[in-house]
Amino acid sequence: MTRVCVIGAGSSGLAACQALHARGIPFDCFEAGSAVGGNWRYGNDNGMSSAYRSLRSKSSRQGMQYPAFPMPDSYPTYPHHELIAQYLDEYVDHFGFRGTIKFQTEVISARPALPGGWDVTVRRRGAATVRTGRYSAVVVATGHHWDPRYPDPAIPGVTGFGGQVMHSHAYRAPEPFAGRRLLIVGVGNSGCDIAAEVSQVAGRTLLAVRRGAHVVPKYLCGMPTDHLTLLRFGAFAPRWLQRSTVRLLTRAARCHPSRFGLPPPDHRILDIPPTVSDNLLSRLAHGSIAVRPAVARFDGNRVLFADGNAEPVDAVIYCTGYKISHPFLDASHAGIGEDDVGLYRRVVSSKQSGLYFIGLVQPIGAIMPIAEMQSHWVADLLDGRALLPARPVMAREITSHRAVAARRHARSGRHAIQVDFQAYLRQIRAERRAGAERRQRAA
Repeated sequence: MTRVCVIGAGSSGLAACQALHARGIPFDCFEAGSAVGGNWRYGNDNGMSSAYRSLRSKSSRQGMQYPAFPMPDSYPTYPHHELIAQYLDEYVDHFGFRGTIKFQTEVISARPALPGGWDVTVRRRGAATVRTGRYSAVVVATGHHWDPRYPDPAIPGVTGFGGQVMHSHAYRAPEPFAGRRLLIVGVGNSGCDIAAEVSQVAGRTLLAVRRGAHVVPKYLCGMPTDHLTLLRFGAFAPRWLQRSTVRLLTRAARCHPSRFGLPPPDHRILDIPPTVSDNLLSRLAHGSIAVRPAVARFDGNRVLFADGNAEPVDAVIYCTGYKISHPFLDASHAGIGEDDVGLYRRVVSSKQSGLYFIGLVQPIGAIMPIAEMQSHWVADLLDGRALLPARPVMAREITSHRAVAARRHARSGRHAIQVDFQAYLRQIRAERRAGAERRQRAA
């Protein structure tokens, strides 16, 4: 029994498929939708995509592409979602593994089997029955941007609010909000994109900000901003120098948030992913968006803010992020929870053999290069080229990461999966070498 189960055919799942296919490791990939692309497939019928019509990448194409399959030079620096979906289709066809992907097939459960391996139960869309297969390993690549997170506890009075309440996950286009009074809750990338876009048609746009964020443009000194943290300079410069450089350049570009009515950030730049936007600050400067503090409560169709002021609104869009969720897995089997990801190097389950996660990280940068590196490490483990360290060693690494991440990233709310792009890639490269040496010693 050597077949592997890959769950999800988004950008992380495709990286896993490519690595397994290149090694000749048999696998099945199950995808709930009708096409590859995951979050980059606008209108994806798997119900998990949060792509909106105007979505473009926040990372440059040079920073987000798979190293094994660069994006065409004809692509713009920041591609539209349609081009990224096209790129992912071309990636699959270039490496020739489309036939291994079982589309319109949902994974219902994945459970450890005796004496080993995993029993994976799936259901084809429209089918009344399910089927279960035995696999030697399970690679989870469903991402962490599909299960909407709402304020918990709920904002007082929200159940009596008579207007529309939705999450950014369901937002697609601004036209339904034309002429309406809209409240956006959250100042992350989605919140800023939606606020800037909707403010062009809405009657009034409010942006409720509980805590400050660093807002950086897509270009600094004529260079894509992520080149300072991911490529060239960012590949060798220490973190303190990257932080100082980006801070100085954003100030020179007059991008300090407090100049535009946003609260000052309570963390250092690059400690957590900054908000990337060319439009938000302009819309704020023009008065098209009004910044408000955190929402205290709803009173009918009025919203009362933490500063005591109140305004009537017709609709609320929560841009409050996503849960880390794997409904097909028993949390006790996986060793992960919403705020506690017990994975060795953020990939290998510490609780169950043969369980791996690709793309379950939150880097300051793009997922695709990281997913490719993670996938080749997992392929090393699956085809016997590398061995894992002893469980106590893995447990110590997990504990150390938790402590460091909690000190540095706790304010992000996602510190359990936060990683530094370049430092993390170096860790995985080192782990692949160490795993190969363990295999040689054991031979």
